[in-house]
Order: sequence, then structure tokens, then C-alpha cells
Amino acid sequence: MTSKLSKISLPLKLTFLIFSMVLNCMGLIILQLADTNITYGELGFLESFKDLPIAFISLFAVSFINKTGAKKALIFALTIVGVCSCLLPFVEVFWFYKLWFAIIGTCFGIGKICVFGIIRNNISDEKSLAKTMNNVEASFMIGIFVVNTGFGWLISSQYSEFWKFGFLLIAILCVITIFLLSKIKISDVKSLENKNIGYQLSGFATPSVLLFLSVVFCIVFVEQGFNSWLPSFYKNHLKVNSFFALQAASFLSLFSYAGRTITANIIRKFSLPGYYITCMVLIIALLMTIVGIQYFDSQDSQPLLFLFPVIGLFLSPLYPVINSKMIAQVDKEKINLFTSLIVIFSSLGSSISSIIMAILFGKELLNYYPLYILSSVVLLFVISLVFFTFSKRK
Repeated sequence: MTSKLSKISLPLKLTFLIFSMVLNCMGLIILQLADTNITYGELGFLESFKDLPIAFISLFAVSFINKTGAKKALIFALTIVGVCSCLLPFVEVFWFYKLWFAIIGTCFGIGKICVFGIIRNNISDEKSLAKTMNNVEASFMIGIFVVNTGFGWLISSQYSEFWKFGFLLIAILCVITIFLLSKIKISDVKSLENKNIGYQLSGFATPSVLLFLSVVFCIVFVEQGFNSWLPSFYKNHLKVNSFFALQAASFLSLFSYAGRTITANIIRKFSLPGYYITCMVLIIALLMTIVGIQYFDSQDSQPLLFLFPVIGLFLSPLYPVINSKMIAQVDKEKINLFTSLIVIFSSLGSSISSIIMAILFGKELLNYYPLYILSSVVLLFVISLVFFTFSKRK
């Protein structure tokens, strides 16, 4: 089964690459639209149009995927993303961005459930799952790098007014991925269809699952503070131009890619809880260093440009590691529904984080940005310790 998965890994990686680019262009859009008459408050709620549809549609997406199959559902989602990417360059009104992100978020909810279900249906033990999920999710970080670097070059060139036409390249990538998916055979997950969703969800109402979902929420909550808002922090607080802000932030995605790739290759040698906690301790150490520099060392805090991206090396493995540990314990026929819960709590974490960040930026409280991130990580660390302690006792 594992050898079979290796044949379908490329379209799965490309799928996450595509969704990464369309979801994480938020930092770019915030930078571009903030120079117009759009307020940070409006931009913060724009993130909700991406995340909340992911949360609300996920449970319905399970039924859709069960009826059509993971392969057809994934192709459908990628087709919609391709069409939306073709339309964006030709629309100027702000309300279209809300509709665009709502559609993209819905497609991502479908796509993520499909990808997780396909992986779980082919791999059983948690360390192999951790390896595969880190590899697939690593492509998600490459998407962030491509968006920041590619669009950063475009908006700094003489063709900056045509920056939205870069989305046409994403549409082309959708076509390539759809073609690859159509040429391979995928064993669909056979999910329970004879029971209603409410009844099936009740089976997940356990302390272990609730703690896990809390951890997932907090991880994405922390990640969102980096991925969408770090470029604006660089530009507004560290006084660098838009191009350098995007390029500096793109190094966060490079370190994140390295973190997930390294984890995929060495995770078999460590226990998942031990590896996870070690990464968290290193993140807190780096953030304490950043806070020290921010408040006690330099007025401009230029070293922060180089320290923030390093955090990605240790932050990025948390999400796939914790997911693989829990998913390995879920029956294959329930994986689509369980993944929908992961998607829901991830999207809620992202949306709430972005709203809080919008308030922070709107009230010009940028001096507290590193301290805010540190507080979020400490909260995540505490909840994670409770989760692992509870899981070990059980």
C-alpha cells in the first residue's frame, strides 16, 4: 500500500501547493489593498470569508465526497480554483475578494478532506503517517514561498499594476494537477453512510479528541499570526518596503519547508510527543530572544527580520505530527468525518487569529506583536502538555 502511495504523492503535493498559494496570498493582498482606502479591520474580516466557509462546509463536504469519491471530488475542487484564479485579475471591486476567498475556502475544505482520507486509507502506523504528512504538507510551505517571492518580484517591477495576472499561472498548475489525477487509480475511503452525521460526531465527543482539536486550533492560531501578518509587521514596524517585506517573510516558509522535510526523514527515530515538545521548547526560546531584542536591545529591532523566519523550522512540524498521531487511531471508514473536524477547528483558529491581528494592527499596537505571539505559543504549549499527558494515561 505504501508503494502505491508513492505513485500518487506528486498530485497530492501539487494539490497542497496550489491551495497554499491561493490561501496564503492573503499577506500579499493585505499589503496591496492596505495602500488603498481599505482599513485593517476590513482586511482582517476578509480572512474570515476564507476560513468560515471552510468550517461550515466541511461537514457537508463529507457527504459529497462519500457520494462522488475522493478523486472526483478533488478534481472538482481544483477545477473551481482554476476558474476563480482566471477571474480574479479582471475584477476590481472589494466585495469580489470576499466571494473569491469564500469559494477558495470551500474548495480547500473539500480538497484537504480528500487528501487526508487518501493518505489514511493507505498507511496505518502513526510514524509512517507522520512521515507522509510532513512530506505532503511541506509542499504547502513551498506555496507560501512561491507566492511571496513571485508576487514580490512582480509588484516591485515596472509591471506592478498587473500583479493579479500572476494568478493565471496558478490556473495552469490546476490543469496540470487535474491531468495527473485523472491518470492514476485511487482507492476511495469507504465511509459510514447508513448513520447520520450527528450520530457519527457523537462518537468523537471524548476528552482525548476535544483536547486534540484544541491543540489543532491553537497551532493554526499561532501560524496565522505569522503567515498573513508578518509582511505587514516588517513593512509598518521595521520600515522596509513591500518587496523586502514579502521576501523576508518568504524565508519563514523556506524554514518551514525545511522543518517538515527534515521531520519526515528523522521522525521514525523519535517518539512523536518527545519530538513535538522539543520543537515547542525551541520556539519559546527563540521568541523570548526576539522579545528581549524588541524591548531591551534595539529601537529598530532589525535583527527580528532574520530571527522570525527561523521559528518556522520548529513551528511547521507541529501540525502534521499532532495530526498523524491522532489520525492513526481513527478507523478508516470514519476518517473523512474526523478530517472535517480538523478542517473546522483549523479554519476557526485561522479566522479568530486574523481578526485579533487586525485589531492589533488597526490600533497601531505593533510593539506588542512579538509578545502576542509568545503568549499564544505558551498557551499552545500548556494545552499540548495536557493532551499528551492525558493520552499517555489512557
